[in-house]
Amino acid sequence: MRYQRPKGTADILPDEARKWGYIEETARMIFDNYRYREIRTPMFENFEVFSRTSGDTSDVVTKEMYDFHDKGDRHISLRPEGTAGVVRAFVENKLYGPEHQKPVKVFYMGSMFRYERPQSGRQREFHQIGVEAFGSNEPELDVEVIAMAINFLKRLGLTGLRLAINSLGDQETRDNYRQALIDYLDPYFDELSDDSKVRLHKNPLRVLDSKDKRDQEIVKDAPSILDYLSEDSQAHFNAVKHLLDTLEIDYDVDDTMVRGLDYYTHTIFEIMVDSKSLGEGYTTICAGGRYNGLVEELGGPEMPGIGFGLGVERLMVLLDAQDIELPILDQLDVYAVGIGEGTSEVTLKIVQALRNDGFSADRDYLDRKPKAQFKSADKLNAQFTITIGDRELENKTANVKSMISGKEVSVPIDEITTNFNTVITNNFDE
Repeated sequence: MRYQRPKGTADILPDEARKWGYIEETARMIFDNYRYREIRTPMFENFEVFSRTSGDTSDVVTKEMYDFHDKGDRHISLRPEGTAGVVRAFVENKLYGPEHQKPVKVFYMGSMFRYERPQSGRQREFHQIGVEAFGSNEPELDVEVIAMAINFLKRLGLTGLRLAINSLGDQETRDNYRQALIDYLDPYFDELSDDSKVRLHKNPLRVLDSKDKRDQEIVKDAPSILDYLSEDSQAHFNAVKHLLDTLEIDYDVDDTMVRGLDYYTHTIFEIMVDSKSLGEGYTTICAGGRYNGLVEELGGPEMPGIGFGLGVERLMVLLDAQDIELPILDQLDVYAVGIGEGTSEVTLKIVQALRNDGFSADRDYLDRKPKAQFKSADKLNAQFTITIGDRELENKTANVKSMISGKEVSVPIDEITTNFNTVITNNFDE
């Protein structure tokens, strides 16, 4: 029987994984500059963590979630997104306590799971990098989160980014807008998709997020939520726009954007790129916003929050589409060549000592002839070769050769294993 990976998953092979590692390390470096610290949460949670926070009318809950009952008959879900699990951990571990500096800033990386049609940059198991910040209502934090996301994407070399923002306001805003939207959509009820008919009176904002072409035509002329913002919500949104202007971050206001999860409030945003590699027109690669009621929803105190998430697979597709070469180091410092049966033990000791000293080192493990070993050293772009034959073994020396200059010297093995830096400095630095 031939085994294959499940549909909607991918094997990330070593050459590709090194690119992923670079992206993750770049994220860690930038997030650290903004004082965000890593948090790691379980890959699966109780079903209610996601159904309660994402909304029971969202596509995530109704169509896409991988959920099951375990052997203890607990209703479990593989995480479809990162925020809800982080909020659950924030509440359960009382990170809202007075001993924790506010805002509490965290980031996460890991696998997420959604049952949907696999396509370019979108798999059933996908990987997400995200950040969350708890404890501040200030618009300055909204802008910091947006700026950090843009900084990260630009640091990777992406160009042609477009930032779209909107406000979903507070509860007063949502209540006022909800009724206006129902009043607008009710006359079109028979023309709506089946999903939107169900959502219309439960959560009409979901209709604005519909992927159905008929629904999209209908909502084109729907009232704008920005016309229903409460006084506080309007002031918050005005401050966000002003601060983005202050940082010279370009943006468009898109009053049709609502995001796919129910927990968002006030500022929401999407960062898009116009790339045919992900379909026609602009495609979202990073998105997020405020969720000021979510901590309470999961049993914590009243505590505002904001964050974003981005898909690594989509990021990889875009980097390839823009021909961006990531500056990945793949330097082999030393390749040890053994000539003769008695040299294997010594070359093994040498490469181990060099690795302990911070050098990357390799040797032959296939019992090949010297010519094949030197070929490997050349193919791997080794900076130096260290060669030991029977005579060197007897004299306790080795021949060290610079593969760049061609210069070769004989050096005691003890000097190589105790301080190879000195060997390089004394013999090859000019």
